[in-house]
Amino acid sequence: MPDTRPVQDSRISAADRSDNFSDLHPPLDRHEALVEADRCYFCFDAPCMTACPTSIDIPLFIREIQAENPVGAARTIFEQNIFGGMCARVCPTETLCEEVCVREVAEGKPVKIGLLQRYATDTYMARATTHPFARAASTGKKIAVVGAGPAGLSCAHRLATLGHDITVYDARPKPGGLNEYGIAAYKTVDNFAQREVDFILKIGGIELVQGQVLGRDVQIDKLVDDFDAVFLGIGLPDTNDLGLEGEDAAGCIDAVDYIARLRQAGDLGALDVGRNIVVIGGGMTAIDIAVQTRLLGAENVTIVYRRGKENMNASVYEQELAQTNGVVIRHWTRPVGLTRGDDGAINGIGIEKTGLADGRLVGTGETMTLPADQVFKAIGQKFDPAPLGALGIALEAGRIRADATRRTSHDKVWAGGDCVAGGEDLTVASVEDGKIAAMSIHAALMG
Repeated sequence: MPDTRPVQDSRISAADRSDNFSDLHPPLDRHEALVEADRCYFCFDAPCMTACPTSIDIPLFIREIQAENPVGAARTIFEQNIFGGMCARVCPTETLCEEVCVREVAEGKPVKIGLLQRYATDTYMARATTHPFARAASTGKKIAVVGAGPAGLSCAHRLATLGHDITVYDARPKPGGLNEYGIAAYKTVDNFAQREVDFILKIGGIELVQGQVLGRDVQIDKLVDDFDAVFLGIGLPDTNDLGLEGEDAAGCIDAVDYIARLRQAGDLGALDVGRNIVVIGGGMTAIDIAVQTRLLGAENVTIVYRRGKENMNASVYEQELAQTNGVVIRHWTRPVGLTRGDDGAINGIGIEKTGLADGRLVGTGETMTLPADQVFKAIGQKFDPAPLGALGIALEAGRIRADATRRTSHDKVWAGGDCVAGGEDLTVASVEDGKIAAMSIHAALMG
């Protein structure tokens, strides 16, 4: 009889696949946390705190852990970053706080700040029966937040603590944005993204409305009329194309969309996974899709990136994570064409070696073809300005222009996260944007 199982089940067992998607970094237990906290020098003017985009008082929360007060440590974290639990899991600490840790500079072994932050926040969420903050007296002001990702919910939470009433509109069936739909599954297990959202909403004063797409179900001009202020945390909904003929063929896939499907899959074994996979890109999305398809049972996974290792947006740690999971990274190569079989589906991709000429990236003319039954596009996302309508909100470099307080050119609209010019593809940066915007909105509304 023919083998009718999904193709990946013949390559990897369900048990091994489940194990592959277990926690990337197992949490510290009490003893491990105390030992690690004891390594901190509790520096004055600590460089780790300066490197944190949300300015968490890292020495203070580590000292609180050392004093066996992880709940107090979590409060210290949440004061600056209400998404402290998720950021502890997904922040590239190796290029932020831990990179500048005095222990790293002196010994090459930093204090495990990310894992200590997770220990504190997880302990709080497991033990506490109340929210760490209380709402101020009602101001009577109403604010609309569009987007229930890190930027939007950070903004909504801070505004709620200040006594405002918030309505959050989101396009997806579940809140959380990229925390729910866009992060590698092995980085945030056990439905943590939704548990964190539930924790954040316990502040009260936040109404969540799902399935509302800006420009289709809810209009920006009506929000401006109906609310005292509007915050846009709408991210980047569109993916950049490769610009190759035939990329609409079966097998040429948007990496972000696939990761979202993987994150919501009840059965990982039901996902379509090729044997030979090529990923185009050099950022975190490229690493995440490459590693996850390999863990799902792909036999050969190759990342194609047009420049060198040092130019990749993905950190050196993430690049090494991919390589230790069997992913091949081809630097200084770019895609030049797709090949298709008789059925019209992709069966290969042509790549060309690249180099620099007078500081410009050029092709060398040396080409080869890699076998590929799936090609994933992970070359960045782009902003769609259409939903902004005729409101006249100014753009910059294809995204929303916002000042240092995250206020746009419209005096009732603020924006933050990936949708603003200069936005970084980091959860922690989006959280900070939301927090800054909330304080600016509060100041504007309260005079």
